[in-house]
Amino acid sequence: MSDVHLIRVVVNGEPREAAVEARRTLADVLRHDLGYTGTHVGCEHGICGACTVLVDGVPARACLMFGVQADDCEIETVEGLADGDELNALQEAFSAHHGLQCGFCTPGFLMLATALLRENPSPSDAEIRDAMASNLCRCTGYQGILEAVRAAADGR
Repeated sequence: MSDVHLIRVVVNGEPREAAVEARRTLADVLRHDLGYTGTHVGCEHGICGACTVLVDGVPARACLMFGVQADDCEIETVEGLADGDELNALQEAFSAHHGLQCGFCTPGFLMLATALLRENPSPSDAEIRDAMASNLCRCTGYQGILEAVRAAADGR
């Protein structure tokens, strides 16, 4: 007998339900049960940050959280940032400032930066660097990511 639970979540403003086994991660629920494949799974140990989503507005590693823990929560994924085909200012800044290369880590950085800019719309460069340091990127060297977050904060 499996330990299956019905969870109700709001993902990117849309109410969703899923029957999930207690052992499954939020990343698996988002990707495989609900179809939000922008949440990437990298290290599966919470170190890389590729799976970062916002749970009730706070950055969370979806690979370290069980899906059942998200019951009755609001979840934001990278798919919720754009307005249809129109990218938001942060996504545009990542493109303009070469804040991505292969793109694998980008969703996690975008969600982390979204939370940062909501909490602190005018962060210092040191605050941006400190916040972005919790995610890993193997391609960019980070400078483009830092410049993109700075540009989005400055509204350019």
